[in-house]
Amino acid sequence: MKKVKYGTTLYVGWGKTVIDYLFVLLGSAIIAVAFSVFLLPNNIASGGVSGISTILKSTLGFKPAIVQWAFNIPLFIAGVVLLGRQFGIKTLAGTIFLPFVVLLTEDLSPATDNPLLASIFGGLCIGLGLGIVFRGKASTGGTDLAAQIVHKYSGLSLGICVAFIDGLIVLTAAIVFDLESGMYALIALFVTSKTIDLVQIGLARSKMTLIITSEEELVTNAIVHELDRGVTKLSGVGGYTNENRPVLMCVLDQSEFITLRDIVQSIDRNAFITVVDATEVLGEGFTNLT
Repeated sequence: MKKVKYGTTLYVGWGKTVIDYLFVLLGSAIIAVAFSVFLLPNNIASGGVSGISTILKSTLGFKPAIVQWAFNIPLFIAGVVLLGRQFGIKTLAGTIFLPFVVLLTEDLSPATDNPLLASIFGGLCIGLGLGIVFRGKASTGGTDLAAQIVHKYSGLSLGICVAFIDGLIVLTAAIVFDLESGMYALIALFVTSKTIDLVQIGLARSKMTLIITSEEELVTNAIVHELDRGVTKLSGVGGYTNENRPVLMCVLDQSEFITLRDIVQSIDRNAFITVVDATEVLGEGFTNLT
């Protein structure tokens, strides 16, 4: 049995907690600065509470930081009460810290007065910040909590609820400002979502292949010894012939696929190969489990 010293385990646990909080604070700061120098000066309300604060700043002159606190804190409390679960102190920290940085940076000069550049780089920076916050196992609260509440009591999928709430905010921006502002907001939302994915899963791309061949032993040995990749045999049954046919599954780097294809075709030119993207692969030979 593996022995673990309690003191060491406790130290590691505290270390990970501190790193998580640093991620939350750093990510929140990046989001706040991006909002202050890109989105707010160009009236780009790309969903969320930040989008609401942009609209209210333009129409009623309310300070964005005050608006964000006014929405985020009650939504956090409502989430705890109505959803019956603890969202964690880290999420509360992000909920409070993000508007605080917005308040500190409200007098910064705009990075650009070109709304297209603002929507692209603002969306990129906000996606980067959110991805870092998510890596800290937290969120910045806001309309994500509202969407979860609507999801629970309406029966609609969470994705539809998020899209509905953000869509309403973007539509309101298009009405309050103009149609172009609404379109720029959609661009920012799109860039944000793609950047979050990039931060979460990284630049590395892998491929998962499914191979159906009558020479499964030869193909398996070739992949194991020539590519140094593992192969998993799955049980398959032909839909037309009703015969048992093993299916070989192999996950490999994108750069290795051509070699795999050539190996399989050199053994069995009638082999059937299916290839799909594997956006995150954890385990031996890829990203280590941590």
